Amino acid sequence: MNNLDKIFEQLNVLESVHIIYCSFLNSNFIQQIINLTKPFKLKSLILNEIPQFESLQQLLLKSGDYLENFGGREIYYFNHDISQLINYCNNINFLYFTEYDENKNSTYQKINSIENIKQNLNYLSIKIRSPISSSIILKNLGQILPSKLDYISLNLKIEKRDFRVFLENSQYSFINKLVILQMGDDDILHCIKDYCIMRVKYLAIRDLKKELFDFKDEVRELELHNIKVQRHIDLDIRIYDFMKEY
Repeated sequence: MNNLDKIFEQLNVLESVHIIYCSFLNSNFIQQIINLTKPFKLKSLILNEIPQFESLQQLLLKSGDYLENFGGREIYYFNHDISQLINYCNNINFLYFTEYDENKNSTYQKINSIENIKQNLNYLSIKIRSPISSSIILKNLGQILPSKLDYISLNLKIEKRDFRVFLENSQYSFINKLVILQMGDDDILHCIKDYCIMRVKYLAIRDLKKELFDFKDEVRELELHNIKVQRHIDLDIRIYDFMKEY
């Protein structure tokens, strides 16, 4: 896209900019943004393909203070740490990561990114297909969560022992909505009640065959502790739905 800088210079009432899965977010596009004399109020940046590290760094240097929603698919640089980029963004409210291939370094960078911006973090969504990376997330996430979040969605290949570690380590965080999709084989539906008491308000857990909502005895027991069990599809927030609502 050419002449972007000229277009934006003529817009006087633009309150915010949302870039979501943009296919032309390359160095040329970013350079046009850098050249703007007006502030570029980038509120959302959800990446489908990652630009060059230096270009993304320049973009966040210019607009990081406005950024509230950040994430994307396979965000990883071999020679750079993405958590360094997050340091330019002090107001991130929504963080979204998707990872399909096994990459330990990438997973640990995501953990570091979460810890770096947790002071304002309110919505967290993580989708990972690798069993090893899923285990890393579950073993390291609970203890770095802020004291309160409105929403956490975990779409992982979960081993029961790792899930218990996550629940135990996160028991001091209040989570308004906890949404879990189990992509592995372990049955995790029945180990949730030992840890969720008094710290989760809305809960949805499902695997590839069943979900917690269908187990009426467990649902009633959780309701006695003011935990409302809902279907996964009703609590799961999609990217575009989130942007419309928030």
